[in-house]
Amino acid sequence: MRKQGALAAGAAAVTVVLWASAFVAIRHVGQGMSAGALSLGRLMVGSVVLGIFVFTRPRRWPARADWKLLLACGLLWFGVYNLALNEAERHLDAGTTAMLVNVGPLLIALLAGLFLREGFPRQLVIGSLVAFGGVVVIGLSSSHGGTEVWGVVLCLIAAAAYAIGVVSQKPLLGRLPALEVTWLSCVIGAIACLPFGPALVREVRPSNVWWIVFLGAFPTAIAFTTWAYALARTTAGRMGATTYLVPPLAIALGWLLLGESPAPLAFGGGALCLVGVAISRYRAKPATKVDRPDSKPLSKS
Repeated sequence: MRKQGALAAGAAAVTVVLWASAFVAIRHVGQGMSAGALSLGRLMVGSVVLGIFVFTRPRRWPARADWKLLLACGLLWFGVYNLALNEAERHLDAGTTAMLVNVGPLLIALLAGLFLREGFPRQLVIGSLVAFGGVVVIGLSSSHGGTEVWGVVLCLIAAAAYAIGVVSQKPLLGRLPALEVTWLSCVIGAIACLPFGPALVREVRPSNVWWIVFLGAFPTAIAFTTWAYALARTTAGRMGATTYLVPPLAIALGWLLLGESPAPLAFGGGALCLVGVAISRYRAKPATKVDRPDSKPLSKS
């Protein structure tokens, strides 16, 4: 059990780092590509990479009842989420976008408590509020000092699609392998984005093709699979809270790679995010039974 927990934590860490890098990559390449073209390119690469692994091992195909949840996950999380996020980053910097999208974990905790019967553990609620407070601080200290209303709306749409997608995915992971759930969802998202095919052909260039490959192979194929692996081994609310680590990492990467310098207050927000995640994931150790001196058996005389 301890080894499995360590593997799940490692998988979650990989997801967080790669998703943070995605905000920076989208911000960079999205200035020269439309949201739909970038979404289709990313999802096509992700589908191919995941498909290679899926078809080299025994498969367990979903039952008819599973397809409703797969469609919800694929259309919303892989389709709508990518489209809204890509367009939002044409209006907002990477750090602010990451902050706004991370309204999602609060929605995940709410939906999981209502529909997955995960309840509302006190530590999860407190940790989520602390981490969300850190996200707000980061947003208030945005490098540009202001935000565009349309960009904010798109981020909130992305957050809602992300939350519903996660809650739809969780029951599937109890019946299907994480890799297959991720691949099928990615394929569904790619099919939904096919109308943007002509735009992708027009806009793809040697200078951006490698960014599309990176987004498809790493933040999509690898990160969504490690996410599903970890989600299958914990609650949706707890996994959602882990992604509060994404905004501070995205801000740090944006500062290093894009020159989007965060204000000093952003570092305080990042620290709050870390504290909130630690609170939400903390589990008290079970009390060990200690023999009292007066409970020892009496020796026979």
